[in-house]
Amino acid sequence: MRTFFARLLAVLEMIKFQHTVFALPFALLAMVWAAGGWPGWHVFLWILGAMVGARSAAMTFNRLADRRFDARNPRTQRWPLVTGQVSPAFAVVFLLGSVLLLEVSAWQLNPLCLYLSPLALAVLLGYSLTKRFTVLCHFILGFADGISAPGAWIAVTASLEGSAPAWWLCGAMTFWIAGFDLLYALQDVDFDRTQGLHSFPARFGVVPALWLSAVSHGLTVVFLAAAGLSFGAGWLFYAGVAATFLLLFYEHNLVKPGDLSRLGKAFFTVNGYIAIGLFFIAAADLWMTRR
Repeated sequence: MRTFFARLLAVLEMIKFQHTVFALPFALLAMVWAAGGWPGWHVFLWILGAMVGARSAAMTFNRLADRRFDARNPRTQRWPLVTGQVSPAFAVVFLLGSVLLLEVSAWQLNPLCLYLSPLALAVLLGYSLTKRFTVLCHFILGFADGISAPGAWIAVTASLEGSAPAWWLCGAMTFWIAGFDLLYALQDVDFDRTQGLHSFPARFGVVPALWLSAVSHGLTVVFLAAAGLSFGAGWLFYAGVAATFLLLFYEHNLVKPGDLSRLGKAFFTVNGYIAIGLFFIAAADLWMTRR
């Protein structure tokens, strides 16, 4: 049992399971908007299964694809797939199991979800290779997470009809995640340059990356407001959008050129508050306006 739990913890660390907190609340927001409230346990549980399967597959593939880079990077040399806590063979099996979970979940939801699932999987897995050839990799990552919102909408409605609010949420997630991924990439500027990797900070420098991150987060707020307008949200949702703006402003005051000591707080803590807080505020707003 001790060995089992040690391996389980190593796998969860490999896929950074705690980062699920970023995309999942937005998918659940699209879910309750599409349903006009609670969609039922069947839909909720299979959306959850699809999210866990999709993200686990994406992160496992990312670790397998970047294994040789992770082994050279001082920041990532202690990661489980590099140290041997998780073997490549086990990671491949876990990847296939995650893909299976995604496909079964899509099948249980509706035919359109199943039909579109290979396309979603191609985006999720394909992101891992983009840093090798484009500085837009941060925005591709954002979009890969962002499609969870229209995916959840389709899971509820079995249709793309009326899905504009979900696509606005997808845009918000694209710029939000790209913005804090730009900050996260500041840790690896020198390494990315030596390896020929195409992160935006490695190509253009720290200060331009900070500016692009700030612009991206400004667009996040714009897209969130547009999502609310498209859906017909109430005042409480816009209060949540305003709170999101203040938290993003605070996040950018934590990271300065030459001082990345508070990057962890900016990356995980603040963005975790944003995702979870906005979901509960939006859910409360929906309850107030639709009761």
